[in-house]
This record gives sequence, C-alpha cells and structure tokens, in this order.
Amino acid sequence: MSQAKNNAIPNSTVTRDLRELDKATDNLYESIVIISKRANQIGVEIKEELNGKLAEFASNNDNLEEVFENREQIEISKHYERLPKPSLVAIDEFLKDKVYFRNPSKEQE
Repeated sequence: MSQAKNNAIPNSTVTRDLRELDKATDNLYESIVIISKRANQIGVEIKEELNGKLAEFASNNDNLEEVFENREQIEISKHYERLPKPSLVAIDEFLKDKVYFRNPSKEQE
C-alpha cells in the first residue's frame, strides 16, 4: 500500500474528539476495535511491502563493504520510518468513512 498520497495525515499524536469516533457505530469501543483491526491490516501491508523491497538487496555472501555502502537500502528504510503510523492512517480512514466494517451480532437483530 503506497502511503505517498496520505501526506495530509499527521505523523505524530493528535488530540481527537471522541464524539467523532463513535458517530458511525454509536459505540466508542466498537469504533476503537474497528480502527485497531484496520491499523493492523495497514501495518502488515507496509511490512510486506518493505520486506519485498529490501529482499532485492539480500545476498548470500555478506561482504562488509556492501553492508556499509548500501545507501539505497538505507534510504528505503528511512522512507518507511517517515510514513505516518498505521494507527493514524486507520483513524483518518475511519473518520472519512473509507473503512468497510460490519457487526454480525447487530445484523441478526
């Protein structure tokens, strides 16, 4: 998942109005569970993407010079470190109604 388009998402802690979080579900705790599950999905996607890019640099023979001189690999790692945290992306998506969710126990009623 490319995070380049999410430049508007803050990269640090943000104070949130809790009433905004429970509008979609009428239950703050249910909203938090939805956001946390989405954050886990985003984290896994980012980790898989990073591992795929870093796998290109993997070699069977570890040459000491290669380890210290691989600037491209370092830049890729720094890029991923600068991305917004998955929890912040998930909150942003949830507040903008970009997350699909359903509650089977509520559907049975």
